[in-house]
Amino acid sequence: MHDEPMSLWDQIAEALSMGFGMFWEILWALILGFAISALVQAVVSKAEMARLLPDDSAKSCAKATGLGVASSFCSYAAVAIARSIFRKGGDFTAAMAFEFASTNLVIELGIILVVLMGWEFAAAEFVGGPLMIVALVLIFRASLKRRLVDEALEQAERGVAGKMEGHADMDMPVTEGSIRQRITSSKGFAATSHYFVMDWASIWKDILLGLLIAGALAAWVPHSFWQSFFLTDHPLLAKLWGPLVGPIVAIVSFVCSIGNIPLAAVLWNGGISFGGVVAFIFADLIVLPILNIYRKYYGMKMAIFLFVTFFVAMVLAGFAVELLFNAVGLIPEVRDAKVIEAGVEWNYTTVLNIVFLLVGAVLTLRFFRTGGLDMLRMMEKPSRGGEAMAHEH
Repeated sequence: MHDEPMSLWDQIAEALSMGFGMFWEILWALILGFAISALVQAVVSKAEMARLLPDDSAKSCAKATGLGVASSFCSYAAVAIARSIFRKGGDFTAAMAFEFASTNLVIELGIILVVLMGWEFAAAEFVGGPLMIVALVLIFRASLKRRLVDEALEQAERGVAGKMEGHADMDMPVTEGSIRQRITSSKGFAATSHYFVMDWASIWKDILLGLLIAGALAAWVPHSFWQSFFLTDHPLLAKLWGPLVGPIVAIVSFVCSIGNIPLAAVLWNGGISFGGVVAFIFADLIVLPILNIYRKYYGMKMAIFLFVTFFVAMVLAGFAVELLFNAVGLIPEVRDAKVIEAGVEWNYTTVLNIVFLLVGAVLTLRFFRTGGLDMLRMMEKPSRGGEAMAHEH
């Protein structure tokens, strides 16, 4: 990538510069996405989810998907609340549909994709997500045995701790009055601020790690390596290879939730197929730390079952998106995702960052003025039930 060899410090500086450059591009979008997500969570209750998801019917799975879209979570919290739904009597398949939707069909993810990679990728995410959930439900119906579900429930009832369970249990929506009254009320403002800060606290490590890994790969890995690895000289093979290898790259990079979008941008510029990008983004629910949580929650057999079925559903969704978007001519021809070195200029990005940093500061101030610090301390504590969390709040 350079005419003369770079020193180690120069290489590190370039990687950090690229990581910061991507962060600066998406900062306002992150704040906006988390603010909208917090607002939705503040007026939509999750307490009745188990009652609303009694089986794996199309109606229940559609409700699970809708609830997931409305209830944005980091990957760890989504996995924890899916177990909570299952333990409270909700259907296992519907709980998994909720888990997929709450991490892959959320507002902030779409906004970041538009800013960093282009609207086509956001569209692919929201088309591929439902297709992946449908594929997963059909696979479960064909292969999931009642005995395995019973064994998983027995393990789940043991309450083995995972991660972010305190955050997953957080349920304190404002339910009195119209939607407008809930949003504009003092309680609604406080609840929104709590969800906003808690969501940031749960995901900042993944965002930071994703930016650092993406910056390092962009700076240090030659473009020729990516082209060779993604078979760019063989267009047909590349389209078949991309959705298969995308989830594997996600598994070994172990970056969850929104943190994998910067890395997806690097992979796209490097030559991975369009469907491969989609499959890679979906695979945040089978990274190594989360596979270990499945083992704790449901036992080894179910963890293996989830890995295999999730992987297949992600690959199928990637293939489907590749075919559909190619058929209608929506796959970008130019690979120009924003993987850039740091450079703060007086432009619309800087103006938006300043505006939304002020919004974030107002919400954070409200968070600390309404007992938020106590909630923050409970994020990593074992699950005690959403009602207890809401009562303490």
